[in-house]
Amino acid sequence: MNWLTNFVRPKIRAVLEKRETPDNLWHKCRSCGQMIFHKEFKEALSVCPGCNHHERIGSAERFAHLFDQGEYTRVKIPKTPEDPLKFKDQKKYSDRLKEARAQSGMDDAMDVAFGKMGGHNMVIAVQNFFFMAGSMGVGVGEAMVAAARKAVKLKAPLVVFTAAGGARMQEGILSLMQMPRTTVAVEMVRDAGLPYIVVLTDPTTGGVTASYAMLGDIQIAEPGALIGFAGPRVIENTIREKLPEGFQRAEYLLEHGMLDMVVERKELRPTLIRIVDLLMRKTSNAPRITAGGRR
Repeated sequence: MNWLTNFVRPKIRAVLEKRETPDNLWHKCRSCGQMIFHKEFKEALSVCPGCNHHERIGSAERFAHLFDQGEYTRVKIPKTPEDPLKFKDQKKYSDRLKEARAQSGMDDAMDVAFGKMGGHNMVIAVQNFFFMAGSMGVGVGEAMVAAARKAVKLKAPLVVFTAAGGARMQEGILSLMQMPRTTVAVEMVRDAGLPYIVVLTDPTTGGVTASYAMLGDIQIAEPGALIGFAGPRVIENTIREKLPEGFQRAEYLLEHGMLDMVVERKELRPTLIRIVDLLMRKTSNAPRITAGGRR
C-alpha cells in the first residue's frame, strides 16, 4: 500500500478542490446586503426579514399568493405584431424579444389570470419587470384590454399590479398609443360598475404612471416602491434643486395624498379581500330613503 498515493494525496485534493454549492442556496438582499436562506426568503414572499425590502417578484408568485388555494386560470392574450418598426440599435428588437422570452419564460411584460379570491371572482393583471424592465408596448396594451373584457364578462373586480420602466422605446409611437388604449380599458370596467384597483410596486414610472397606474378607484403601493413619471436624478438635473428625502417613494406619496394606503406584501391578500368585500357588497336589501324617511 502506497501511503502517499492512497491517503495523503486524496486528503490534499479534497482540501484544494472547490466545493460545489447550489447557486440558489442563499439570497443577498439588494437593500441591506443580508444573506438569507433562499427557502426562508421565498416563505417570506421575497421580503427581507432584516430591512423589510420588498424584492421584485413575477406574476407566478403573485397569482399563487393571491388566489384561493393558489388556483387560477390564465387569460389568453391575443398575439401582436413583432417588431412592427423593424427597430435596431445595438441589436435587433426581434433578438431582444427572443432573449427576454428565453430568460423570463413569458411572452410579454404582462400576465393576466382569473380565479377566486376570498370567494369573489377576481381578474388580476401583473406587470413583470423581468421582461424588458416591464416596458409598456402593444403586448401590454392587449393584455390590459383582455383583462378588462374578462372582468366585465365575469362581473369581477380588476386588480392590476404595475412595475415598469416606462414605454417601450423600440415600438415608438405604437407604445405611446397604449396610454389612451389602456385608459379606455379601465373605463370599460368602470362603465360596468366594477372596481378597478391598482397596486403599485417597485418601480412604476414613465408612461405607465401617466396612464392606467394612476386611475384606480383604490391606489395601493408596496413599501418603498419608486413611483413617478421621470426619475429623481432627471428631475434634480432639470430643476437644479435637491429633492426631499424619500421623494417619489410610496411612503412620501401616501403622506402627500397620491396613494390611499401602503400595504406590506404579506397583508396584500387580506387587504384586497376586505376592499372587494366593501366595494362589491350588494345593496338590494338596504333600506330605501324617501322624502318621508325610511321605507
